[in-house]
Amino acid sequence: MIAFLGPRPKSPPYVFESMFLSRTPKLGVEWLMVLALVMCANAFAQQPTVLTNVTVIDGSGRPAQRNRTVVIKGDRIQAIAAGRKHTPSSAKVIDLRGQTIMPLIINTHGHLGLTKGTTQSAANQTDDNFRHQLLRYQEYGVGAVLSMGTDGKHFAEIREQSRRGALPGADVYTAGIGFGAKNGVPPAAMGFTEVFRPETLGEARSEVAQQVPQKPDFIKVWVDDFWGQYPKMPPEIFGAIIDEAHKNGLRVAAHVYHLEDARLLVADGVDVLAHSIRDADVDDALIAEMKKHNVAYIPTLSLDDFAFAYGGSPKWVDDPFFTAALDPGVLEMITSPEYKAKVQSNKVTAQEQAALPQAMHNLKKIYDAGILVTLGTDSGATPIRIQGFAEHMELALMVQAGLTPIQAITVATLNAAKLLRIEDQYGTLTAGKKANFIVLEKDPSQDIHNTQTIRAVWKDGNKISDGPIAAGTSAMPR
Repeated sequence: MIAFLGPRPKSPPYVFESMFLSRTPKLGVEWLMVLALVMCANAFAQQPTVLTNVTVIDGSGRPAQRNRTVVIKGDRIQAIAAGRKHTPSSAKVIDLRGQTIMPLIINTHGHLGLTKGTTQSAANQTDDNFRHQLLRYQEYGVGAVLSMGTDGKHFAEIREQSRRGALPGADVYTAGIGFGAKNGVPPAAMGFTEVFRPETLGEARSEVAQQVPQKPDFIKVWVDDFWGQYPKMPPEIFGAIIDEAHKNGLRVAAHVYHLEDARLLVADGVDVLAHSIRDADVDDALIAEMKKHNVAYIPTLSLDDFAFAYGGSPKWVDDPFFTAALDPGVLEMITSPEYKAKVQSNKVTAQEQAALPQAMHNLKKIYDAGILVTLGTDSGATPIRIQGFAEHMELALMVQAGLTPIQAITVATLNAAKLLRIEDQYGTLTAGKKANFIVLEKDPSQDIHNTQTIRAVWKDGNKISDGPIAAGTSAMPR
């Protein structure tokens, strides 16, 4: 390109240049100006960004690393080192003194599009609502979400739109069309109408096979009766679903509550228990089988907390970090005397209150046994399970259960990336991986509630958000 600006030789390599400059001089100059602008833009795009004086929680399980310099080029982390000796001279330097970065959270159990305001229905699953919810997740530092079995017939299209950027926000992974029991869980009356409900082994296998061409990230089965209120899926049906999925290279995640159901599912080869076991202590025999077959565990502790919390007045209900995540009408609903009375009088409330400490106990035992535990929340399944806020609540509950803050963060980042098989690109902050992280005002390794002090969200090497609120305090435990 430089040769175009000097004398114009008559040799063949410059025929193209002569065509523009000698025959149409004005066009040639404009063309050169466009090229120069493009070259400048490209050079600017390749300019490294350097974060200095920052504390790094890299998601690997290592302790927080103080006073680090992070070099970002393009969408990747180029280097993380102590001090500033690795700072390129051409870099844009951002001083993050006193602040902390951690990888974006990955939610391995959520739901997309079902809720809008105080309603829940498959009719809410519009492009606008998907976009709204994925952006909300992202505002709260959630970089990816596995939507667990409620995405309907267009699940592959939703995932593709997300991957190509037509749906901005958190990246979408999907369990396609899930499987429930006839007249059972998940209740159609609660809006779960886009679910297969096979009554025969043939139907079960056929409905799995229907989804194989779209390659869902998981197949979801609901194996629960909601405290005896609904029929439960027969073991032979979920056994056939698991078998057919495995024949076609698909993994299966199961909604579970009872210990004995978990035993049957693990014996049949389920890949993920997608909720906590909440009716009894897990025993060594089940843990041994889970380890033998590499069964992962998603505790979803916040699900149980949300089920009874609004019967009282939790401290976080007025916190800006919580209220900023709410759809219109939800705050008024959950704080109304009528709703509080409904929760308090519900016969299930006492069972949920007992379920949470049982779930916490089982989480700690399963985690300590070396089983892969990942973060999931069931956020978005109902209007009271708040997308974005729930993921930070889940981190706090895992710490209450006995995990350290660093362990909980690793569950939400590296472990979750492993479950989705994306750990080569996501889940930790290290050279060569995506520059996807949250900037926090305070260090969550000191107090897990500090994950709520979001000051920026970065994705693919660019700052894309200042977080859900400009300032505010962390929501403290009740």
